[in-house]
Formats: sequence, structure tokens, C-alpha cells
Amino acid sequence: MASSYLLSLITILFSLLIPTLIASRPVKDPEFVVKEVRRSINASLTRRNLKGGSSCSTGNPIDDCGKCDSNWDKNRRKLADCAVGFGKSAVGGKNGKIYAVTDPSDDDAVNPKNGTLRHAVVQTEPLWIIFERDMVIKLKVELIMNSYKTIDGRGANVHIAGGACFTIQSITNIIIHGIHIHECKPAKNANVRDSPGHLGHSGMSDGDAINIFGTKHIWVDHCTISNCADALIDVIILLGHNDTYTADKSMQVTIPFNHFGEGLTQRIPRIRHGYVHIVNNDYTNWEMYAIGGSASPTILSQGNRFVAPDDEKSKEVAKYENAPKNEWQNWNWNWKSEGDEFLNAAFFTSSSGSSSSSSASDITAKAASLVPTLTANAGALNCQKAAITDLSSPRPALSSHWSPPPPGVLKINVDGASSDLDGTSSIGVIIRDCKGEAIAALCKPLQSHYSAELVEVLAMEHAHELALLARRTGSHQLWKGVTPPFLDPIVQADILN
Repeated sequence: MASSYLLSLITILFSLLIPTLIASRPVKDPEFVVKEVRRSINASLTRRNLKGGSSCSTGNPIDDCGKCDSNWDKNRRKLADCAVGFGKSAVGGKNGKIYAVTDPSDDDAVNPKNGTLRHAVVQTEPLWIIFERDMVIKLKVELIMNSYKTIDGRGANVHIAGGACFTIQSITNIIIHGIHIHECKPAKNANVRDSPGHLGHSGMSDGDAINIFGTKHIWVDHCTISNCADALIDVIILLGHNDTYTADKSMQVTIPFNHFGEGLTQRIPRIRHGYVHIVNNDYTNWEMYAIGGSASPTILSQGNRFVAPDDEKSKEVAKYENAPKNEWQNWNWNWKSEGDEFLNAAFFTSSSGSSSSSSASDITAKAASLVPTLTANAGALNCQKAAITDLSSPRPALSSHWSPPPPGVLKINVDGASSDLDGTSSIGVIIRDCKGEAIAALCKPLQSHYSAELVEVLAMEHAHELALLARRTGSHQLWKGVTPPFLDPIVQADILN
């Protein structure tokens, strides 16, 4: 499934701003964990109210745990104490040394170079992995991790993009925080090192951003994930191996405080077996459905906001897979919605199975109206210290002359802006024909602060997507975040110059 997402905790996806996806080994009383999540949210909201609604405190217990610490760079390992839900016990590399990635290359998966991300993640001992500077890492083959690792992108703009991505298999205690993962592609068969003393043969990967299998204590937090060939996070997008793999009955996952943006088709998440708690997420304009499931999973949806697409056939939030209504209604499935908000005619059909969440029913989910605040910081955070820019320095004059393309050809112009003063970045795209008339345009503020080089790369990526969309729809009037009256002066100025 081609996907796009903007994510907060791993909980994932397009423009999947992932605040968080949290998974663990089975616990005897999952309802107790649900209550603990609710207690954490209540306590965080109470602290926010006592502080008078401070801009730092959001009511999101994960954010409020560490985001307000101005010395985060000196207290990095405090992050490991911030998880809630089923993955609360994930310690990652908390008890290990700091490992600084200094080299973005990935030339040798068998004997990875010291200073590369691949060299860091295969080590046997616990490690807290950080990045010396902004970098784009293009992996030649899937990145197979070893246990007890934290990948902490704070302080740098780190992109895993344009190649293979992550595989987390048969290991434990992993934290992935604050990085961008996008344009993941299937990788070829290859020999890959997964520890200093072991080398294995890896089959062709699917193009998932993060593939999680046979693991426990995993936390993916504040990552921005988009545009991957298959799934964004295969454990979240697709929770469970298949309907006959009953070992997944022990799977337990918490999905809190994410923004699942436009462009996602389905499986956010799709669950087989297991227990999934989906709490205080923001869902916007999915294409087929938001939550799907089969093989009798337990799904507890609390305090989420669901904004349905305009397509009348796609208004239903939850889809019961591989079973007609007259079958699943009589099964002991437990799909429950509590305190969710449904907009643009969205609706959720609960199952008639006996409720296994009754012990949590005395906990009232926080109002879905608070979801915009709770998910305000979804995706990779901007934790860089602002640099001082000398605005008095003269800048070289740039030519503003625009030359038209030949007849029958469209010309794409892109630009990006990044301000170190206010920590913002934005991009613009305009597509014009040989007469200089605008065919499509896009103007978009980005979710984080990026270097000038990365902003230009992101502008080109969005230009490519806009051009493909214009060609696919046949539209000659395609505007995203901008209107023709705003464009006209720009177009005329370019032509005159």
C-alpha cells in the first residue's frame, strides 16, 4: 500500500505525524494499562491548567515529560522515562553510552564503517545514538537493529530517505525518536550484519518505513513518516502477521497523540488478533477507512477526532475485514468507541461482543475537542538552538527572469525558505505552461525547521507529487494552500522580468 503520513509517538503515519506507537510483551490486565494511560493524561492536563495553560505544557503526558526541559541535550536519557501505555517499559539505550553518528554513508552492510548509523545499531551493548549534524541517510539495504538501542534525532534534522529503511525483528527495547523517514523503497537480497559477530542473508524488503516482528518493548516517538512503497510502520499500519497466526493474540499496542493526515488510504491501523488502545489521535480524510481488523481483535478507541473524507462510501471509521456483517455481529469481537468525535458524517460501528474493557469504563476519555492541543507537536520536534543570522550582511542579487518552456511542455519552479530566527520553514511550487499560465501551485509551511538544503529537497519532492497529481487528475486548476488571485502578481512579475 503506497502511503503518506505525518506522525507524534509511534503511532504513526502520512503526513503521519507520529507522536507515538508503543508496543510491549503481554500484560495480564490490559485494562489496567488503559487506566494508567488515562491517569497520565488527566495528571498532565491538571498540571497544564495549574500553570495557566502555558505554551510549553500541552496536556500530552509524553510531551510534557521532556519537552519543557531547556537542558534536554544534557538530559537526553530522560526521554526513556516518558512513554505511556503498553510500551512504557521500553528503555532503549538508557543504560548505555552515547554514540554520535558522524557519517551519513551506507557503503558496506557487511562491515559497516565506524561512525555510521548501521555500525551503531548492530552493536551488542546498549547505546544512545545521536547525530553530530543534519544529514540524509540513504540505506542500500534494510537496517537490521540489535536490542537496547535508542535512535535520538533531537538537535539535528535527520532523514532516512530514498532507500531501504528499518527492520526490528526478534529483539527488545528499542526507542526511535525525532527523525524523518520517507521515500522508503524495497531493497534487494543481500548479506547484512545484525551484530558484531553475526552476518545473515536478508531477503528482499517490502519498502516499509519500519517493519516490526517478533519483538517486545518498542517505542516510536515524534517521527515524521511519509511516502513509503508499502507501509509506514508495519506493526501499526498492519498489526498482526495474518489471520491464522494466533501467536499475535498476545500483541498489545498503544497508539496515542498522532496526526494521521490526508493521503493515507487505510490501515491506520489494521489489526489481527491482539489488543490495541487508540487514544487521542487526529484522523483527517482517509481514503478507504481509518481502522480495520480481522480475527477477533480487541480495539478500544477513546477520545479521537475523526474527520471523514467527502466520499460517501468512505465515511465509516472502522472496517471489519474478511467477514460480512451477519457473521462478525455474532462473533465475540470487541470494538468499542468512547468519547470520540465524528465530523463530516464519520461514524464508528461497535461490535456486539462482550466488552473486555468494562473495567476501564469508569475512566472518561479526554474530550476529543482537546485533540488539536494534544497532537500539536506530532512529528519530529524542532529541538535545535536558534542560530544568529546577520541580517545586515549584503546578499547577492538573484536573477528573477522566468523563461517559458517550449509548446506542449510544462515548467516547474520550486523555492524554499528557512528562518533560523523563528525556527520555521516553508516551500512553494508553481507549474506553468508555455504561455506562463499557472496550471498548478502549492504553498506549504513545514512542520519543523530544516536546513536550506533540506528545504530545497522537500520542495522538489512536493513538486514531483503535485505534477503527478495534476497529470493523474487531468486538472489545469490545481491549487493547494494558495489561490489564483495570489498567484497572478507573481506570474506577471516573472514574465515582465
